[in-house]
Amino acid sequence: SDHMENICGYLMKYTNLVTGWQYRYFVLNNDAGLLEYFVNEQSRHLKPRGTLQLAGAVISPSDEDSHTFTFNAASGEQYKLRATDAKERQHWVSRLQICTQHHTEAIGKNNPPLKSRSFSLASQGSTNSPGVQRRPSQNAVSFFNVGHHRLPTGKRVPIMQPDHLVDVREMMSQAEGQQRDLIRSIECLPASGHLTSLDQDLLMLKATSMATMNCLNDCFHILQLQHASQQKGSLPAGTTISWLEPKISLANHFKNGAAQNFPAEINKPASVREEQSIAEPCQLTREPEEINPDEELEDICDDKEDDLGAVEEQRSVILHLLSQLKLGMDLTRVVLPTFILEKRSLLEMYADFMSHPDLFIGITNGSSPEERMIRFVEYYLTSFHEGRKGAIAKKPYNPIIGETFHCSWRMPKSNVATDAGTNSSAHTPSEQVTLPKELEGQAEPDYYTVKFVAEQVSHHPPVSGFYAECVERNMCVNAHVWTKSKFLGMSIGVTMVGEGVLHLLEHGEEYTFSLPCAYARSILTVPWVELGGKVNINCAKTGYSASINFHTKPFYGGKLHRVTGEVKQNMTNTVVCRVQGEWNSVLEFTYNNGETKYVDLTKLSVTRKRVRPLEKQGPFESRRLWQHVTESLRDGDIDKATEHKRALEERQRNEERLRAETETPWCTKYFLKDGDGWVYHKPLWKTVCAAQTQQTDSN
Repeated sequence: SDHMENICGYLMKYTNLVTGWQYRYFVLNNDAGLLEYFVNEQSRHLKPRGTLQLAGAVISPSDEDSHTFTFNAASGEQYKLRATDAKERQHWVSRLQICTQHHTEAIGKNNPPLKSRSFSLASQGSTNSPGVQRRPSQNAVSFFNVGHHRLPTGKRVPIMQPDHLVDVREMMSQAEGQQRDLIRSIECLPASGHLTSLDQDLLMLKATSMATMNCLNDCFHILQLQHASQQKGSLPAGTTISWLEPKISLANHFKNGAAQNFPAEINKPASVREEQSIAEPCQLTREPEEINPDEELEDICDDKEDDLGAVEEQRSVILHLLSQLKLGMDLTRVVLPTFILEKRSLLEMYADFMSHPDLFIGITNGSSPEERMIRFVEYYLTSFHEGRKGAIAKKPYNPIIGETFHCSWRMPKSNVATDAGTNSSAHTPSEQVTLPKELEGQAEPDYYTVKFVAEQVSHHPPVSGFYAECVERNMCVNAHVWTKSKFLGMSIGVTMVGEGVLHLLEHGEEYTFSLPCAYARSILTVPWVELGGKVNINCAKTGYSASINFHTKPFYGGKLHRVTGEVKQNMTNTVVCRVQGEWNSVLEFTYNNGETKYVDLTKLSVTRKRVRPLEKQGPFESRRLWQHVTESLRDGDIDKATEHKRALEERQRNEERLRAETETPWCTKYFLKDGDGWVYHKPLWKTVCAAQTQQTDSN
């Protein structure tokens, strides 16, 4: 009896992602069998903000930390609560568990089974009708029109035919509607009187009806998989199985303190329903598509991420997010709040690293292996500045598996750096370009074209592949990147695992390179980005290499965004060039002959990429796929952006689960697995090699 005393005090209650955790005054009213909460202790004499029945509830300490626990009521509602320390949590959990057990046992002793009791809710809809009366002639089954159908004796259940699944789905939809009407009828009952919304039997009816519908949905899921496995042998190659309709989830029908709208699907914007209904990518064409650069138009989007106020306003969301994380935790599967997102996909961010195509094309114009390595280092260090949009540390959209991004750049030949005393379009006989067959016979334009394609080839782990080529200069770059994010306290670290290879086919050279780590610092105030770590660039054929260090800011003093590096000849161990400066400001190159070159990144011209209009893009191209999220972010409607983002992510999870259950492998569109990496399906080195072989055979 000492343990069943009424207790009260402040606990933190989790409301939602935006509001986060809030202090509320809780009262364990053992006499009434209720857990109640108020805004504060002073409002205790007012009506409680929330009330849950103790009977049938489950109280569970959380494994997130030593302070949090959950109260799961028999009605299906849940409170997520947090005490100030482990001792206080144990005090509340033990008292709640003892009182809950007492009231649960009391129901079994003091109440007859539900089937022997009858009641009517016929008058609950009218405010002028007298108090609700229980009538033996009308029980719950007859009132709610729940029908029971028995099979005739001796008849066997027929085998489920494929078209019968549609009938089952229709019947289940009707049952779900009846179940929602049942819940609504119970919740509309008065709070006091002979029959109330807190009646023990009605609460049990709510809980069991929800459990029944969940069970039915699971059974329907099994039927679908059974049908899929039976049909798997007779389906054409490449065909995949999709849901007849998204699996219904009843877990989110009832939220604490939220009015329910039935059906929820009607209230969703049409664009959200469209995002959820797009077929699995493998059901669309997975054949590589040749993008015509002439269909692409110069990009007019200019989404600068310079809104510093938004982060300050959402500080409570960041605090809540931090409360859920642990040091060193992998953030790959953590859903981050929408307001910290950039208005572009990660695949497009990789494309923005190519915003200086003149420097990229100019690499192959170097007159010697030494100069080509130095030019590559210069291009490499200037790419990160434009890859970031603004000073604030925001995060690009996590690409969905199968998502692609295409673009190109046109660079006037006169703007490309050339070797001293030569023209950019001139080549020595030994370096004569072998053009692919499709370009032969065409008039040579006065500009170079750099084409880019990226694809999300894996979801877990998140791996992106990207490829860029300049056919006229016989050069291309292929890379794959696995982004690993970790929580570091007041920072978030992103490790870019993977490798890139630059191919200069005129010279038969390959340059392998890696990418630095990125850090989002000061995430509680105004977050900012810095790069850190050591990267290496190597060319095995020439023996030249570069070592580049991105220095993170020391705790005391020191400069931001500092970078140092050196280029050397490995055979002689001779340093031929040193570089220092800031990767987003000014870089200083010092050569072994004493000359010095300065590159001011803030004054470098940026070439706008060319992108196809949205109406010409496929449904899984980045801009079209994320267009509703991007539009909502531009309009400042965070809630709407979150809704669209959640629809895309939920569809991806459902598709991934279905592939796992049906053992259907994912098929990529543009990139092929090659050992631990990914390679573009039609790289330039294969095209040129085939053209050279054909030319040799014809001679």
